[in-house]
Amino acid sequence: MEFVRITTSPDKMGGVPCIRDLRFPVATVVAMIADGMTNDEILREHPDLELGDISEALHHAALAVQERKLPLRLPA
Repeated sequence: MEFVRITTSPDKMGGVPCIRDLRFPVATVVAMIADGMTNDEILREHPDLELGDISEALHHAALAVQERKLPLRLPA
């Protein structure tokens, strides 16, 4: 997948993936979703964001997780 809404720049936000060069980290969008916020709530609180930004942030996060080994706790 090609990401058109996710940008990275070493001189902005330490190079972390952001939404459309807005200095709004992808991780922040994903965290808001994880905290139970709806798309409408996110868009209301952050009017610079667009619905497509949220969707692409989630796709970006899903692919990023596939690329890394994460420490997971084994069931007891």
